[in-house]
Amino acid sequence: MKKLSHLNSKGKAEMVDVSSKDETVRTASAFAEVFVSEDLFRRIRDNVIEKGDVLAISKFAGIQAAKRTFELIPLCHNILISKVNVELKLNELSKSVEIISFAKTKAKTGIEMEALTAASVAALTVYDMCKALDKSIYISNIKLLFKTGGKSGNYKAK
Repeated sequence: MKKLSHLNSKGKAEMVDVSSKDETVRTASAFAEVFVSEDLFRRIRDNVIEKGDVLAISKFAGIQAAKRTFELIPLCHNILISKVNVELKLNELSKSVEIISFAKTKAKTGIEMEALTAASVAALTVYDMCKALDKSIYISNIKLLFKTGGKSGNYKAK
């Protein structure tokens, strides 16, 4: 099993020193899914939620969250994000909102946490905007889809 890079010689958590690493282009994409009732699904699709456009607001919440990841996750580095996007689409079959985020940087450390944070916060925003109408909403399947760049190389979920 690999050694965790966030632990010092005494086994205590600390931020990783990336100063000796090379800057490389790095990308990551993440996924989340929000399951809703059939009635709520129709309301989101027809854009008749009283709080506003669920998909548009959730998209921008995800983008904003990616830019603030270092403030939310204690040991994350503050990196310059070159690109971040969040797409939300309705899945009629499963009555869910599928969320895919993408983030890109040229940095000494990865951008996976920014992609995961974007997808997660977009999902939480869908929940927040709809919770008064449906208490059975649930968020599932948050995962990294892929990452590129860096010393550890590329990764693609199976």
